[in-house]
Amino acid sequence: MLMRTDPFRELDRLTQQLLVPGTWSKPSAMPMDAYREGDQYVVAFDLPGVTADAIDIDVERNMLTVKAERRPVAKADDVQMELSERPLGAFSRQIVLADTLDTEHIKADYDAGVLTLRIPIAERAKPRKVSIGVGSGHKEISG
Repeated sequence: MLMRTDPFRELDRLTQQLLVPGTWSKPSAMPMDAYREGDQYVVAFDLPGVTADAIDIDVERNMLTVKAERRPVAKADDVQMELSERPLGAFSRQIVLADTLDTEHIKADYDAGVLTLRIPIAERAKPRKVSIGVGSGHKEISG
């Protein structure tokens, strides 16, 4: 079997495993992207190899918590592992959401190892026009 090696990639992988190990007692962070798309915020988490039933999403007040767990693949007795680079264990990420977001209507989709949350902007935070009264409808306030 012919294998190419990149010493810097191997060094990065070893450093990540030694310094930031994700275990069930100490979860590691999961990579994410966050952006605004129209009237909603979109947050996408990379969770390759995680089944949808191993993902837990909670919102308490304005704190969004996403937890996931990548479990070992069941192996037959005659299988011998040659290389294992994909981390196992628990992953967790917490995000403080602005008060201008509608946490009651968060939508979550999981496809191809990416968890995508769509968080709408609350109606009270959207721009709106204010009408101006003209004429005798106004009173002068004197102090």
